[in-house]
Amino acid sequence: MSPTSAAPPPARAKPSRRAQKVSPPASGAESGRMVATYEGASSPEAVEGRTLMQNAHLLDTLATHANDLLTFPFDVPLLGSQCDVDNAFWDPSDKKVTICYEDAEHSLRIFKDADDTDPAKSAVNAEIATFYHELGHATIDIYDLPATGREEDVADQLAAYMLLEPDENGEIDPENVRAAKDYARMFRAYAAERGEVGDDAFADEHPLNQARMYNFECWIYGSDPRANADIVADGLLPKRRAEGCEAEYNRLAQAWSALLAPHLK
Repeated sequence: MSPTSAAPPPARAKPSRRAQKVSPPASGAESGRMVATYEGASSPEAVEGRTLMQNAHLLDTLATHANDLLTFPFDVPLLGSQCDVDNAFWDPSDKKVTICYEDAEHSLRIFKDADDTDPAKSAVNAEIATFYHELGHATIDIYDLPATGREEDVADQLAAYMLLEPDENGEIDPENVRAAKDYARMFRAYAAERGEVGDDAFADEHPLNQARMYNFECWIYGSDPRANADIVADGLLPKRRAEGCEAEYNRLAQAWSALLAPHLK
């Protein structure tokens, strides 16, 4: 999935839920594709975000993966756009995914401020996970999937599933694990930027940034506790939460595998 993905090393053997398909869709059901487009940019923030995304071939790579994986009943635009705000969203009216250039630029600033060894790569990783979160919203809408609980939580779960589920050889791409970790780091930075939270944050449809951070750390750890033991050892995930993370990840992966099965190629 990652534009800079390397050949994955051996991982624990585990049947891929992603390979569990039902009968193929009826003839003519697959009539669309996800189509990536980079729109223009004029503000300094948008120009920097657009440059980052284009240099990584981000949207093209993500659209290709979505098309290789899913059947779409119509064309779904994947747009890089100047929004004048850092954001990414699924538009249920126009049926399109938008990754704002300002979101990528904000991610880049976060990792630069953290003295990251490769802030551009970490920022791209965060945007990869952001895309899969928005793909969660898109699939819920396009396929009319049931979502028990807040849709924002469910969309985060799809992002984790897309990044952390092993392939048909039982291998988890280490670059995707890195992307999930960078996504969690981004939420940690958001929480630090925004400081003390008030009633509006608690009432928002999104979980608190701290909660999203710990959820992702839990799912990363739960997808392969042995390989990701550093998350607990480094104090990024409390041991008490970690005890249930393998079961938690397996439940979400099983649920998303079942939901997507009729729509997989």
